[in-house]
Amino acid sequence: MDQKDVLKNLQRDHAEELKLAAKRLKGTARHTRIIESPALSAMTGHKILLKPENLQVTGSFKIRGAYNKIASLSEEELACGIVTASAGNHAQGVAYAARERGAKATICMPQITPPLKVDATKAYGADVVLYGDVFDEAAAKARELSEQEGMIYVPPFDDYEVLCGQGTIGLEILDDVPDVTDVVVPLGGGGLGAGVALAIKTFRPEVRVIGAIPEGSPAFLNSFRAGRVVEADQVMTSAEGVAVKHPGDLTFALLNEFLDDLVTVTERDINEMILLMLEKHKLVVEGAGAVSLAALEHLNLRSRKFAAAPGPHVVVPIVSGGNIDTVTMGAVIQKGMIARGRIMNFEVDLPDTPGQLVKVATLLAEHRANVIALDHDQFKASNHYTNAVALGVTVETNGPDHIDEILAALREAGFQPRRVY
Repeated sequence: MDQKDVLKNLQRDHAEELKLAAKRLKGTARHTRIIESPALSAMTGHKILLKPENLQVTGSFKIRGAYNKIASLSEEELACGIVTASAGNHAQGVAYAARERGAKATICMPQITPPLKVDATKAYGADVVLYGDVFDEAAAKARELSEQEGMIYVPPFDDYEVLCGQGTIGLEILDDVPDVTDVVVPLGGGGLGAGVALAIKTFRPEVRVIGAIPEGSPAFLNSFRAGRVVEADQVMTSAEGVAVKHPGDLTFALLNEFLDDLVTVTERDINEMILLMLEKHKLVVEGAGAVSLAALEHLNLRSRKFAAAPGPHVVVPIVSGGNIDTVTMGAVIQKGMIARGRIMNFEVDLPDTPGQLVKVATLLAEHRANVIALDHDQFKASNHYTNAVALGVTVETNGPDHIDEILAALREAGFQPRRVY
């Protein structure tokens, strides 16, 4: 978007446009209900209330912006067909909205998009074109199709109607949580963050809006430092929903003005939060949806620009989506359990004499370690010139202290375990 259009959009009547978006979405997008999180509250020392957009129609917040944009189009524009690019969630939102309005939709998606999201998009009646390795390459293809075939391009984030649709989340938070002090939102292209920040600052400017990004998706961090939109050299994160190289021009302008803070999280943080949501809330959350949750332990809430009542903050992280495929979910669960000390793998060389494997198994049982896998290999040892057998063991544990207890017991029994993970 060129700067002329950015300035034009910044001068619009934001309050009225947000209210219009909420009116358009009534009966289409769900008003997702706040969920209190005792686990996260205990972890952070603040009152944490989840905004579960993973329970939204199509499994993500994206239906809000997509429907608001498509609802703003004329019948003549709808007849031309709709085209967009997406890593998955915006695709489903556009496909759903286009079907509701009776328009044909074509969606360009990166080739790395999980099959679950591709199939879900097709199920809403859209044509899917897999192109490129990252979102930005798929977006270029969508614009090319728009120019060649005259279809209306619906941007995934850098569009005023789209971000106003996402901003209805902020309106709902203000209605449902009147004492909210902080809202945490994941940033990819910036549509969700810009829309929520616009809504919050329009109606309750004293509430802080905090952005969260994976460390492998640094575009917004680099852009804020430079004071202008800067494209990231590369993007490497499992949270594909926020894996964007080039932020939006309009979204950057709004966030540069309204965002109060930016937090960076690790892949480990993200995986742990996906696992925590499963265990504590029985909620399925995708990587991008866990980014705002992962940011909670890194927030600096001690200094606030506006005066606040003493005591804990009331923080609302937006859980942006829950569309995660089962293969990825399995890998994330395993990584999360490893990171939290719930799974350990170790190797140990045993004397090649009868009874040694039973001795190790008995010791593990005595210390309540649940064996998941054993690899007893007579042809493999750390030193091939000794009479030893290599044993690899994977066990389920209760945490880091339990792991230390098990390893200490093995050493006390005369073994020399080598922890792999």
